[in-house]
Amino acid sequence: MSEATQPQAGGAETPLRIGIDEFARVELRVGQVLEAEKIEGSRKLLKLRVDIGTEVRQVVAGIAEAYQPESLVNKKIVIVANLKPARLMGVESDGMVIAATADGKPVLATFDADVPNGALLK
Repeated sequence: MSEATQPQAGGAETPLRIGIDEFARVELRVGQVLEAEKIEGSRKLLKLRVDIGTEVRQVVAGIAEAYQPESLVNKKIVIVANLKPARLMGVESDGMVIAATADGKPVLATFDADVPNGALLK
């Protein structure tokens, strides 16, 4: 059983519910992809340079099997902006891309209207 689930009658697991105060700690921001490239030695990872309004961040995302790097340039996406930096395949990532999964592949969370880089999602 993972920390994100709780046991339920019948052995099924349900997602752990968090309070609004916990959710408010997650900083979701609009980011515009400026550059994207494959990471050597990985079939799944792309290195992105993303403008989040106040700065440009390098973010590593496991979306290479679903997206060509050039298709991401100028796309507005959702970034978790307050994660501690991590290294993936030796490349530093200063944030996380938000995506769903459909048919086993990632689908980026995007916008149907123009929103400013760095806008906070609520």
